[in-house]
Amino acid sequence: MKIAAFSGVFLDYSIHQAMAYTQELGLDGIEIACKEPHLSIETSCQRVEEIKNLSKAFHLKIPALAGYLGWFSTSSDKECEKSFSEFQQILKWANILESDMIRVFPGGPNAFLAADYHYEKAAYWLKKCAEKAKEYNKKIALEIHNMSLVETVEGGLKLLNKINEENVGLIHDAGNMYITDTDYGKDSVRKLGRHLLHVHVKDEKRIDKAGASGTFINLTKHGEEKFLQCKLGEGKVNHQPLFDALKEVAYDGWISLECASPHPPKERLAHDLKKVRQMLENVTETNNYTVN
Repeated sequence: MKIAAFSGVFLDYSIHQAMAYTQELGLDGIEIACKEPHLSIETSCQRVEEIKNLSKAFHLKIPALAGYLGWFSTSSDKECEKSFSEFQQILKWANILESDMIRVFPGGPNAFLAADYHYEKAAYWLKKCAEKAKEYNKKIALEIHNMSLVETVEGGLKLLNKINEENVGLIHDAGNMYITDTDYGKDSVRKLGRHLLHVHVKDEKRIDKAGASGTFINLTKHGEEKFLQCKLGEGKVNHQPLFDALKEVAYDGWISLECASPHPPKERLAHDLKKVRQMLENVTETNNYTVN
């Protein structure tokens, strides 16, 4: 397993500085957030080439481009066309940057509020994205994310079944799944099987009052709940079963560190990297599990 920084952690810095910090920390790569000042549809082709050269100079792979586009399920047809056009631009950037996958959001509402037509509409446009991505030999990654159609493994697999394209899969995110209050341990990895493309890691915990730095409010099946973003091990998300399962299924992809706790970016990434390495060392050996 290879470990990357999520560049969104460093959005207050240039992509050059984000890569420099990522290298200093000893990470293998950087997942680039498709937000200014790092990368966007407005970025020039020349600048994208410069970013590619920077990544090579820092000896960093770019496993994924974290797009913020999509939201097809609740958008108008005109908005979907615009988002699809933006996707095609990011796809060109992925090709230049030698990145294997692009994150696309299917949209909402929360899975427990969604109707079949939400899945149908999202699937229609995501299939178009997948077909275009095939031209570049790229994959579409849907993040298991709270307040979306794919806030559970089951919701993700339901949507994948409707898209029915081999180059579309899911990003496992235990932090998001904790918010949703769905299983994020061994069984979640087993159920994803071959559809697991990528892994995000961050920690959070439920709190009584929001408003302070690092806190937020989210709608879950329990109503509006309050959360605090934490460093790994300081929240309530137990990642050890996840790493045990990743070892069990012989996962050889990437893990991106997404920590958004209210601490300096480099400090919180250094902390989380240390914790992840400890958990990987503490993996419980189990019988090999066959991925279907």
